[in-house]
Amino acid sequence: MRVAIDATPLTEPSGGISRYTAELAAALAAEFPADEYWMVSDQEWERQVQAPNLRIGERPRGWLRRRWWLAGLPLELRRLGAELFHGADYAVPYLRLRPSVLTFHDTSPWLDGERRQEAAGRIRRRIRLALRAATMILTPTRAVRGELMERFGVAPWRVVAVPLAASEVFRPRPEAETRAALERLGAAAPYILFVGTRERRKNLARLVEAWRLARRERPRLSLILIGRDPSDFARRQVLNLPIEPGLIVGPRLGDAETAALMSGAELFVYPSLYEGFGLPVLEAMQTGAPVVISRDPALVEVAGEAAVAVDAESTAELARAIVELTGDPGRGMALRERGFERAAQFSWRQTAVRTREVYVEALRRF
Repeated sequence: MRVAIDATPLTEPSGGISRYTAELAAALAAEFPADEYWMVSDQEWERQVQAPNLRIGERPRGWLRRRWWLAGLPLELRRLGAELFHGADYAVPYLRLRPSVLTFHDTSPWLDGERRQEAAGRIRRRIRLALRAATMILTPTRAVRGELMERFGVAPWRVVAVPLAASEVFRPRPEAETRAALERLGAAAPYILFVGTRERRKNLARLVEAWRLARRERPRLSLILIGRDPSDFARRQVLNLPIEPGLIVGPRLGDAETAALMSGAELFVYPSLYEGFGLPVLEAMQTGAPVVISRDPALVEVAGEAAVAVDAESTAELARAIVELTGDPGRGMALRERGFERAAQFSWRQTAVRTREVYVEALRRF
C-alpha cells in the first residue's frame, strides 16, 4: 500500500496533533515495512524521517500547485502514485479523486477563545466540505466520535475511534534528572504538575485557585505549569498571574525533561473542561505520576479507573483531592501502579495497526 500523510501538523514544534502525526507515521512505517508512506505538505517542517519506507514528497512549485488543497495536493498524490491520503488535521483534498481518511481530533475549534483564531476559523470553514470528501473518519476517543456524529450528522459506519498512546520517552526517570529539571525552573519538591497548552479549556485559573486552597494544609506544596502558550487569552489568564512563592509558570520543555518532572511530581493534575483525548494524562501515568483529572468524558475514557476524577468546575473538590492525595502516600502508590497498568494498554503499534485497518476499509468503500 502506498499512503500519503499530511505533514502540515509537523510545522508546529509541539502539541498533540504534531505528536500524533509524527508517532503514527513512524509506527506505520515500522509495523508495515512493505508499505510506502509519504509525508506531504506545502509548508516546511523539521524533517526527521528515519525509516526507508517513510519518505518526503516535493514542495509545490508554480501558482497552480500552490493552491494546495484544490490542485497542488491532488497533483502530488498523482505524481507519487498514492493509493490513499490521510489528513492528520481535519483536512483532505476537496476533490474526491482517490480514497481519503480524515482525523477529527475534537470539537475545540468550535469553543470560544480556543486555539489560534486563524486556525480555528479555517477548520470551521472547511470542515463540512472535508467531512463530505473523506471516505472514512478517525477520532481519538468514542466520546469525540459521538460528538462528531451528533454535530455533523455523519453516518456511524464512516467514523472509527482509534486511541493514541504515550511515547516511549515517557517512563520513570532518575531522581538526578528530576532535580536538574527543577533547578532549571527554579522550583523545588514537593510539587504538583500540569503539562499542556495554556488555553481557556485547560481550566488553569481554577487549578491555581485550588492549589492556593490546598496550600493552607500543604504549605510547602508548589504548583508547576509547563507548556506552550498559543493565544493572547492564555497570556492574560496565566502569564499575568501575580508572582507568588511556589507558583512556577514555565516554557515548553523537551520530552525527557517533561518526563523527569512527571516522575518526581506528587500529583499530575489535568482539570480540563474539554478534551478530545488528553495525551499528557497517559504520558504522566507511564512515568509513574499519580493522576487527577476532570470528569470530561474523553479523559475518563482514557484514564479508566487509574485516575481520580473531580468536577472540573468545583475549586473546592479539586483542592480536596490535592490535599487528600498528597497526604496519603499509600493511595498515591496505588494510583501509580494502576497508572502503569492503564498506560500499558495503549501503544503506537496498536494505533498504527488499527489505523491501517481503516485505510483498507477506505480503499474497499471508495
